[in-house]
Formats: sequence, C-alpha cells, structure tokens
Amino acid sequence: MKDFNEAIGFAAIALGFISVVFIIARYTYLIKKEMIKQGIYLENRAVKYKYLDIGCIVFGLGIGLLVSSIFTSIDLTEDTTDLLVWGTILIFGAAGLVAAHFIRKKLED
Repeated sequence: MKDFNEAIGFAAIALGFISVVFIIARYTYLIKKEMIKQGIYLENRAVKYKYLDIGCIVFGLGIGLLVSSIFTSIDLTEDTTDLLVWGTILIFGAAGLVAAHFIRKKLED
C-alpha cells in the first residue's frame, strides 16, 4: 500500500509539473501570436547573453560547494552542518544570479 501511495503522489506531482509547463508555453505562444497580429515588435535582448545567467549561477553554486566543504570538516552536529552546507550553496547561487544581472546591465549599456 505504501508503494501505491508513493506512485500516486509521484504521478500527481509529475502531472502538475507537465500541466504548468504546458500552460506557460501555451500562454507565451498566444501572447506572441497576438503581438505579431497587432504589429508589435519587441527586440529580444536575452538571446545575446543567453548563457550568462546559467554560467554565473553554476559558477556561484560551484563556489558555494567549495566553501561548504569547509563546514563538513568542522566538528558540528549533523543538523547544523546540513543547514550551513545548503545555506552556503543557495547564498552563492543567488549571488551568481545577482552578478549576472549586473554584468548584463553593464554590457547592454
């Protein structure tokens, strides 16, 4: 019975994720179609620096992993170590995203 409940839970999460992706894709398509019909053209600047965000986030996560490895060598409780490791990774990932924003802003000016 436990496996059945887990399978239903996984199926519900997967179906919800697929539904959200479909709704977002369909909405984006309809918006772009309507904009083309009305003659509105928006310059897509994101294509020019499309890998900048990914690169900065991955770099930030890598630095976060490197710094968080220091916490694993310190004699702390397991809960404290887990909190420090995940917190460090998330903080450096967010710092990478912020850095990507400022780099893109500087390059576009």
